[in-house]
Amino acid sequence: MGRNKYTAHMAVVASAVGLSLAVWAATAVTQAEAETDAGSGRPTAGRSPAGHTGGPAQAPPRRTPESIAHAAEAGGTAVNITIDDGPDPRWTPQMLDILKQHGVKAVFCMVGPEAKRHPELVRRVVAGGHRLCDHTISHDTSMDKKSVAYQKRQILDAKKMIEDAAGGAEVAYYRAPGGAFTPDSRRIAAAAGMRPLGWNVDTKDFELPGTASIVNTVKNELSNGPTILFHDGGGDRGQTVAALRQVLPWLEQQGHAFSFPVRTAP
Repeated sequence: MGRNKYTAHMAVVASAVGLSLAVWAATAVTQAEAETDAGSGRPTAGRSPAGHTGGPAQAPPRRTPESIAHAAEAGGTAVNITIDDGPDPRWTPQMLDILKQHGVKAVFCMVGPEAKRHPELVRRVVAGGHRLCDHTISHDTSMDKKSVAYQKRQILDAKKMIEDAAGGAEVAYYRAPGGAFTPDSRRIAAAAGMRPLGWNVDTKDFELPGTASIVNTVKNELSNGPTILFHDGGGDRGQTVAALRQVLPWLEQQGHAFSFPVRTAP
């Protein structure tokens, strides 16, 4: 083989060897990276983990029922304490103190502008482990006769006010003023993640019937169901505060636990 041919031949060999080495090196690096990813639990780039074809599996979103809740999450003889129309700077703190004394968690159904006016009370409610409920903007007990657009504004604008006042805490329920629910209002609330919330025992404390009357109503009507309605706003709630001091220990003596209303069960 002549000098020129020998030189050309060796160049081809060197080139082939160099290419093979490059391919081998690249393959080794890729395999090492894949092994590192597998050891750390991370999927290899460009591929889904075994058994997955569209990214990580996700649980389906929880659907909030549109039906009106009355039952207690704890079941049995547990009762739900619900308190409407606040927050109020005079009455809400007193009720929070009484609830704390007895280790009771309640649902506070708040009127949007009152929540906006008293964010410190809303945050105290949340800090105490209680749950929030949307009670509309203007507490219109005839809203079941109003347009769907009106109902939507009343519900969703109040929800935003309560959330903002609470620092983003969840508003878990929606209670129509005076029980003026409609299929549309229940649908709007549920779509926003709020379970429509009813009651079984109406203490009529907003009529100021006297402390004894409020207490007796609870005792006489508790067989109707577990959700009891009180008020901390909308007027003088001194009778309600006094009644709550008597009702909570009586419920305990009767063997009742305290719960929240259901959110996900029908």
